[in-house]
Amino acid sequence: MADQITNTFSVAYRYRVVFTRAVFDASNPVLGEVLADVCGQGRRPCLAVLDQGLVEAAPGIVPRLEAYLDGQRTRLDLRGRPLVVPGGEQAKAGWRVPEQALRAAVAAGLCRHSVVLAVGGGAMLDAVGLGVALFHRGARLVRCPTTVLAQCDSGVGVKNGINLDGTKNLAGVFAPPAAVVNDVEMLGTLSDRDWCAGIAEAFKVAAIRDEGFLAWLEATATRLRARDVAAMEYLIRHCADLHCRHIAAGGDPFEWGSARPLDFGHWSAHKLEALSGFSLRHGEAVAMGVALDLLYAVGQGYVAQTEAERMLRAMARCGLPLWHASLDCRAADGTPAVLAGIEEFRLHLGGDLHVTLPAPLGRSRDVTQLDAALVVEALGRLRGLQAGLSEGIAP
Repeated sequence: MADQITNTFSVAYRYRVVFTRAVFDASNPVLGEVLADVCGQGRRPCLAVLDQGLVEAAPGIVPRLEAYLDGQRTRLDLRGRPLVVPGGEQAKAGWRVPEQALRAAVAAGLCRHSVVLAVGGGAMLDAVGLGVALFHRGARLVRCPTTVLAQCDSGVGVKNGINLDGTKNLAGVFAPPAAVVNDVEMLGTLSDRDWCAGIAEAFKVAAIRDEGFLAWLEATATRLRARDVAAMEYLIRHCADLHCRHIAAGGDPFEWGSARPLDFGHWSAHKLEALSGFSLRHGEAVAMGVALDLLYAVGQGYVAQTEAERMLRAMARCGLPLWHASLDCRAADGTPAVLAGIEEFRLHLGGDLHVTLPAPLGRSRDVTQLDAALVVEALGRLRGLQAGLSEGIAP
């Protein structure tokens, strides 16, 4: 046997996900308390990075943020004006935004114990998070998600990444944030389209983890679409809790294995985003991916047709699209182009396909292969159902 040293160690991660309103109001101590917890003793250099879409939707946010951080001078040394970077999928289109964040950190004289406060949507947080993780192998990132999808899902997780060469999240790292602060009032800056799109992640996790939550979504769909803030606040808090519990107790927070329960519906969603030229919101693509896999599960006998249609009707009442022209795209051999997403997802998982399906609703089953012919049948069923279910909604 060869001479060797086997090095085994574990690292404990801890970060808080805090829920508040009017986070940058001078009378609100929440962000200051979070920063004190993150910074520890002493005064830390700080860089603030904002989503351009947020700045345009809320023109007064930059001076409000600066005034708030100025009031935290005993803890933070704000270095320069906040950096404003592109938001949406544009933020993840290559290395531009991670490099902007990295170079701004250098210019501000930050070190790896400094704090970067990132305020924006999920795509922007993904890209900035990658840059911060690369800066001296990781500075302290505090996220303030400002979209439904980011507050309930991506913004509370441990992933950071960008898209390259048409492949979703091709480059990225696992780097937990130092803290996450969710302000539900930030959602007032969203368009109706973005408000609705994020709800897809709630249906995703409810369908495989929480039948009671799925029933709540069905009963509350009209209020959610009407932008009921209290209903959305509950949705976000519950989704974030389910997401955090999966990371902490699922046994694979950095996804060394191939099973990805919270990627239910994502094999086709990622492909649909690319096929649409990223004109689809991530949540919209997830809604269609969930609908497709739900009907595939019906074909496998895992979910009753009537239960699937109830869920699809609830999704439509929330304003989620169930069909898009990208589902009609064809490959050179005449098959649906979305089917290529199966192989791309297998490669993304490390070579072994694992797809999570509801079995029945509220519980899940992992399968290690998808029958392309049955996926095509599910597509046909979705096409037949979508007109009546979607109430004419289309992105």
